[in-house]
Amino acid sequence: MLLAGSSVLALAVVPASASTTGTVVVPPGVSAGVAVFDRQTGQFTESLNPNLQFRSASVVKLLLALDYLWNRGPTYEMPAADRSRLEVMLRRSDDAAASYYWDQLGRSAIIDRMVPRLGLTNTAGPPATHPGFWGYAAFTAADTVRIYRYLLDQAPAPVRTFVMGNLHQATRYGTDGFDQYFGIPSVFEPPFAIKQGWSGFPSANGVAGVDLVKEALHTTGTLGPNDRTIVAVYTLHPDSTPYGKAYTDVTRLTRTLTVPGAVKSPGTWFTTTGSGVRVRSAPNTTSTVIGTLPTTADVLVTCQKKGQLVTDPPHTSDWWAYLPKYRGYVTNIYISTGTPKLPNTPDC
Repeated sequence: MLLAGSSVLALAVVPASASTTGTVVVPPGVSAGVAVFDRQTGQFTESLNPNLQFRSASVVKLLLALDYLWNRGPTYEMPAADRSRLEVMLRRSDDAAASYYWDQLGRSAIIDRMVPRLGLTNTAGPPATHPGFWGYAAFTAADTVRIYRYLLDQAPAPVRTFVMGNLHQATRYGTDGFDQYFGIPSVFEPPFAIKQGWSGFPSANGVAGVDLVKEALHTTGTLGPNDRTIVAVYTLHPDSTPYGKAYTDVTRLTRTLTVPGAVKSPGTWFTTTGSGVRVRSAPNTTSTVIGTLPTTADVLVTCQKKGQLVTDPPHTSDWWAYLPKYRGYVTNIYISTGTPKLPNTPDC
């Protein structure tokens, strides 16, 4: 998989100001950096603090994969162990695989190599005080667009197919159990490819420079036919913010974006209540558990169906909401409408 000798892309200029060029609405208390790039027109449809640095969390795994593949040669056969590690790192955001390549490839030297290769302008390795923390590398929304543009428009076909193919197969849950379908996959219909990032749940210790204290949650990837539009959303949340709230705030921000070629999923958004709420394959408590909702997160509902009567005082209901993103049902008693049957929601 030959990557050497590639020239840096001629990139559209990213507006450097803090003002938005589109419709971005940032929830209160959230700091955000946003860039949305339409590859068909060569224009940005959204830009908010595009050059503001955030700790990368798992988005840096894109550079780990590219650095591994660089200079391997056109006839390189990837060993089965590396293929397996890279696949689980890209699809399920596996941290053990990332730590393996971070150490094997030289830690911050990876960032030092990839910055000039891809023409990145505001990307840096982790602070000198935290050399082993790959997730503390500094990334921006604008540089993330550059990484995806390289992958889509310049990388050799085998590299593009391998990396993007795995991002198109990203699983709902990471290997650490976190639900990584916030933001892009919560809001839009397929096709999409994602590389998400989360850090600080619970909070990490901070040092000077890039914020290492506030909870970080990032949604990045591509949307639409032929990966038409690149989306990069970086966010920081007040320290001790619960994961469910951060999940909801990132998703709400993503819902306001103008993304050419993408189709928003139909349905009505509701906020859930309770902790550890289970999504089931049928509207009863004996059916298979498909997943667990983040605490008090927004969910998309397309319809509701009568099923088993469930009681959790003071609430009782025999109606169950269908969540298309989970392909399953959750009892209405954990959806915060205060009514047994959801308003303005059709029957299934």
